[in-house]
Amino acid sequence: MLTVLQILEFGQSHLVSKTQLLQENSFTSVLGDPGMKSPNSRFAFEAWNFCNEVGMEAPKMGSPRLADCADLYCPDIADESNSSFADEKTKCAVHQKVKESDNKLRAGDGFPSSEFKSSTDPDIYAVEKELYLGSLCEAPDSAEYWYFWMIMLKNGNFDKNTTLCPENGKKVDKIVTDRSFPCFGEGCMNQPLVYHNQSKVVSFVDSNVSMVGGFYGTYDLDADLSAGVGKNSFFSASWKKNSNTSSWIVSQKLTTSAKYPWLMLYLRADAAEGFNGGYHYNGRGIMKKLPVSPNFKVRLTLDVKQGGGPNSQFYMVDIGSCWKNNGDPCDGDVLTDVTRYSEMIINPATTSWCRPDNLVSCPPYHMSSTGEMIRRNDTSRFPYSAYHLYCAPGNARFLEKPYDICDPYSNPQAQELVQILPHREWAVHGYPERKGDGWVGDSRTWELDTGALSSRLYFYQDPGTKPAKRVWTSINVGTEIYVSPSGATAEWSVSDFDVLVPNSVEEGRKEYM
Repeated sequence: MLTVLQILEFGQSHLVSKTQLLQENSFTSVLGDPGMKSPNSRFAFEAWNFCNEVGMEAPKMGSPRLADCADLYCPDIADESNSSFADEKTKCAVHQKVKESDNKLRAGDGFPSSEFKSSTDPDIYAVEKELYLGSLCEAPDSAEYWYFWMIMLKNGNFDKNTTLCPENGKKVDKIVTDRSFPCFGEGCMNQPLVYHNQSKVVSFVDSNVSMVGGFYGTYDLDADLSAGVGKNSFFSASWKKNSNTSSWIVSQKLTTSAKYPWLMLYLRADAAEGFNGGYHYNGRGIMKKLPVSPNFKVRLTLDVKQGGGPNSQFYMVDIGSCWKNNGDPCDGDVLTDVTRYSEMIINPATTSWCRPDNLVSCPPYHMSSTGEMIRRNDTSRFPYSAYHLYCAPGNARFLEKPYDICDPYSNPQAQELVQILPHREWAVHGYPERKGDGWVGDSRTWELDTGALSSRLYFYQDPGTKPAKRVWTSINVGTEIYVSPSGATAEWSVSDFDVLVPNSVEEGRKEYM
């Protein structure tokens, strides 16, 4: 017989479960692969130089855009009463939608489809190649198409003796700056050697069948990875299924080297079409609709195995978008467009550069969870430790002193950064509250009210203009290992990744895509 206390506890747990169910049913995924549970692989790879361009392709490599899109076909054993599942699983086949010859296409090569135009310019060709690979991978979902998860790799070397990178979107004849950037000399902005393990069938101990695959490589062009990584730079991104949840587990690893001390590696959920965070051209991604502040959530499971050292700015999550300083959506004009980023850094070694004695690294004000505006010079109330740094767009005309502009070279247009740290101010939205939360040894499934948090953040806007609609075109997880020449290594995995919007809220409009 149940006691009164047991009955009350049962009733309470039942109510919680019902509430959770109602909450689940009130949200809809905007991803083509909700929770990463598609049985088919939809992964693409992109590599960039410092200013999100190609510049030059690596020797004997194609344009640095690749894809692994494979459909898993297994026989229906319901009608095969005389065959065991163990027999039938061996008949499962992988249908590759992208050929290795597609991945090896390089600037100047013609595309197999006349719909896509070749170019000898490596920057222009890479843009077109991404669209071509997308056409091979596109997955119709009702009237909407989606394409792939994007694995992004970026080289932080910057040769100030070249003019490959514009300054706040403006082409310049000579780079004149007192900022310090790593570069071992001519050629330091090269693209990587990239190798592909094409998706193939594997089976689990419980007889389930799935696929595994991945990309890996190095920026050190003289490296022989068959002899091991050694002191070379290294990256890898591989995928396999979690047999319990059916989610893809995307495992990533990144190692810096003496020649390549500043590297970035992310898993990105990008807009299915249109501008993605940090770019100024039409790209391809997995978000069918765009999330808008304050009405969206991000769910993911993160397992950090190695942190990457004290300079590893591990982002959970990095959200990116683009709007002009007058609040209008971006239109591709790199002189007036501004990339906006908000990044939660969970590495406990990352300190707050925003301090009472360094207001230049703080946003002009903080908006509390109750809607109260707190100025950065209010030293008794401003939560300095909630921020790593803030920097303003280099094309803003009415900045409040003191200010520092963001690096003017690492994006094709001006950029604005709000980098935040674990803090009780953000914990109300499901984010880490204390240093170490979610870090090495603390694998968790997170449900982040990213929309609510992002609506509170300060972003610059010209006085007297209509507030920008904060529509986010990229949501990323991964690390930026900042200038670590001794060979720092970060290793982590992401699964159950999803972006959710309330059913009652209209998602991002086409004009933003």
